[in-house]
Amino acid sequence: MGRPRISGYDVLVQKQSAVDANGILRQDPISGVRFRPVRPVPHEDGDVVEVAREKWPEVDQPIVQVHITTTLPGRVRAWGLHEANTDRLFVVRGFVSIVVYDGREESPTLQCLNEFRVSERNPGLLVIPPNLFHGWKNFGVDEAFIINMPSSQYGHEGPDALDLPFESPEAEEIIPFRWW
Repeated sequence: MGRPRISGYDVLVQKQSAVDANGILRQDPISGVRFRPVRPVPHEDGDVVEVAREKWPEVDQPIVQVHITTTLPGRVRAWGLHEANTDRLFVVRGFVSIVVYDGREESPTLQCLNEFRVSERNPGLLVIPPNLFHGWKNFGVDEAFIINMPSSQYGHEGPDALDLPFESPEAEEIIPFRWW
């Protein structure tokens, strides 16, 4: 019988599943980036979720500082890069898309991009090593709360933090991702 004729059919894009049949993310991780999904465990008074454990391979550096950063609904915080610090991010509240881009010229994953959609319903620990562009957008309707457990303490006199404003022409040339 064939496919029905539908106006605009030629511009439709085939949907791609973010996970395989076993629930494993389909993206190839950027070299050094690690994501550990965790799950809320319900009990009689609510839920408990583990954020980090010393024995997890993702927590291979000491936890020297823990802070919470918030992002208002619809806001983008991007692009940041640390030259020495590793970020370990965990979304406590909100629905956040965290994007990581590899611009390291000697990296086996040069020009790769990873996107992680995390929330309190889909939690996980995301480890982002140095020299990777990263940022996020809060897609939720409430303020998002993100725990960071960086590998080194914040240096008030000389922060290890470089920024590339996401809306700049330079960001559009360097990073193949647009916040919609």
